This record gives sequence, C-alpha cells and structure tokens, in this order.
Amino acid sequence: MTDKPLVVENASLSFGSVHVFENLSLAIERGEFVAVVGPSGCGKTTLLNLFSQFIKPATGRVMCAERMRMVYQHDSLFPWQTVRENILLGLRQIRDESERKLQLQKILELIKLEGFAEHYPHQLSGGMRQRVELGRALVGDSDILLLDEPFSSLDYLTRLRMRNELARMLYQLPRTVVLVTHDIEEAAQLADRIVVLSDRPARICAEFRVALARPRELTHPEVVSTMHKILAELGLEQEGRRAISDVL
Repeated sequence: MTDKPLVVENASLSFGSVHVFENLSLAIERGEFVAVVGPSGCGKTTLLNLFSQFIKPATGRVMCAERMRMVYQHDSLFPWQTVRENILLGLRQIRDESERKLQLQKILELIKLEGFAEHYPHQLSGGMRQRVELGRALVGDSDILLLDEPFSSLDYLTRLRMRNELARMLYQLPRTVVLVTHDIEEAAQLADRIVVLSDRPARICAEFRVALARPRELTHPEVVSTMHKILAELGLEQEGRRAISDVL
C-alpha cells in the first residue's frame, strides 16, 4: 500500500488555446489534508478533476491508489429523497440490512441530524444540506475526500460552523482530503499543507505547512501568519491585512 495515494506527475493539459497546466507535479500523502488556492481560473477545480480521473492529462500521468468521493460547491442531494434515503445511497455497498441501519444511525449522529432523517432537502438550511452531503461522502468505502469549495455558497457564520463540523467529522472518520478553495482563511484554518497555484499555465509557486491540531482558532498566531504568507505570495498582502484586521 503506497503512502502517497494521489499523485499527479508532470501533467500538462490544455482546453483549445487555453493552457491550464504545464509539467505540474503534486503528491498527496495518506491522511493528509491539502488545500489548493490560487487566482480565479488558474485550474484548481481542473486539478481535482485530474485526481478523480474525470479528465486525463495530455502528457504526464495521474495515479490514484484508493477509493474517493467528491463534494461540490452546491450539494448534489436528490430532492425527491429524504435525508435517510440520500445517506443510504452512500451505504449501498453494505448488503446486510441491519448493518446498513446501524451505519445510517451512526452517520446521522455524526452530522447531528438525528431528528431530520425523514426531512427532504428543501426543508433543510444550506448548512444542514452540506452536512448531509459530507456525511454521505464520509460513509462507506471511500478513503479520499475531494472537496470543491463546499462552503462557498454559505453565509460567513455558517461557513465558520461548517469548518468546525468538518474538522470534527474527520477526527471521527479520518480521510485523505484535498480541498479547493478561494478562501485563504479557510485553507489556513483547516489544512495541514496549503499549495498555492500561479496563473495559467498553473504551476506550484509556494507551499505552506500548518502544524496545528484541528479545530484551530482563527486568531492563532500560526494561522494568521500563514494567511499573511499566502496573501503575500498572491500579491494581495495589503488587502489581506485589512481583511485579517477585521477578523482580529
């Protein structure tokens, strides 16, 4: 079993005349939480699609040694199915009905929605729907979680709560995680390693590590320092100082 279950090696990719990547290489270690940030349109989501093998590089290779699930910006719950039925979709590989019911109850407790099993998605708040989405992704046989800006459609306070919820869930059900986000604060608060991509054709222009247990306080000196470093790398330090001072 490899200690690097996700690897992109010397990958190049273009869409017509748009060169997205040239000789991009990135390896994700087992159990690592990696956040990918960078300018809008630089290819962050495309990188997730390479990892998931939805698309193939023109040159280079992608290696995935484990099973994965993906969570998108907008939840993909089936609106005609209840919370219970949506989660059971992630448990369909379990054939024993009693075991399936036991796992369903465990995940409802994990996402703190025990009393909402028979509710439909339209009866839930945005944060509750994303908890169902995360719960469905964490159950079953997946080892890797790919997150494509899963909280960006939520209001700020709900995003803060969802970061803590995600940290709590991963503590109980550890996974290898790759998070794509525009939110520098989110990256510094959640990730073990932050990868900063350049403009297209994207390359890795910096990496930062945060050696803190989760959940993390936004005002922790290492979180704040990491935010400053990322913003400086993106050429946004002055704007970032104003935003960070608002948090502090």
